[in-house]
Amino acid sequence: MSKRSTLLLAGLAALAATPAAAQEKPGFKDTPTLPGGNWHVHDSDRPAPDVVTPAARPGGAPSDAIVLFDGRSLDAWTAQRKAWPVEGGVLTVPSRASSGGENALITRQSFGDVQLHLEFRSPTPPTKNSQDRGNSGIWFMQRYEIQILDGYQNPTYADGTVGAVYGWKPPLANASRKPGAWQSYDIVFERPRFAADGKLLRPAYITAFLNGVLVQNHQAMLGTTIWRKVASYEAHADALPIQLQDHDSPVSFRNIWVRPLPERAIAQDLPGEGK
Repeated sequence: MSKRSTLLLAGLAALAATPAAAQEKPGFKDTPTLPGGNWHVHDSDRPAPDVVTPAARPGGAPSDAIVLFDGRSLDAWTAQRKAWPVEGGVLTVPSRASSGGENALITRQSFGDVQLHLEFRSPTPPTKNSQDRGNSGIWFMQRYEIQILDGYQNPTYADGTVGAVYGWKPPLANASRKPGAWQSYDIVFERPRFAADGKLLRPAYITAFLNGVLVQNHQAMLGTTIWRKVASYEAHADALPIQLQDHDSPVSFRNIWVRPLPERAIAQDLPGEGK
């Protein structure tokens, strides 16, 4: 046997004797260290992401979601005054006359950072206009609102139309469907961070897609939503309920679910930046 063949066989034998995990990451410690100093580029020791099984159909709840409304049960909710009616798998805001006044729907569970999916339908035919036409809203932590409104050929003030951070940021586009058609929201909400003394360290942020169209792109929020005033922050708990607004308009809902997000899901500044 030639010297070259002997060396080749010795190399193959050494490789075979090496544990499989080590074979998968040859020389990974020779790659540069990423910002933060914890991991190398392509570091095989870095923890793998959790496995989540997506839904079989678009808009369905993935395996780790908390289903808030599946067309049947309202066990995940409590009403401010009177339970909202469910008919044919659809949840609808009742009239204030039947409820005895404003009647928001509030989750029993509290949430902080979340991914939320919700489908809504404006009443048809529309009988009013501007803010009185298909008006509702999603209030994260019962404070921070993204607007629900019938935005189809319905002029109103820009920071109050569907897709707006109400009273602050108009949507990037008007992606409304006609009244009577089902529409979808897919939203990532990042709660604000406060210091122990109540000082605001980081505002709330919202990213929202309306009917698959980006309408808010990691938009900072000014604070607690308030009508005809500039919003501001007051320190509060890290987790609070989500609320659906009763604006005395028979808006309907279906297929509502959330995924509570871990701290690592929240966008971070690069080391040394954002200070």
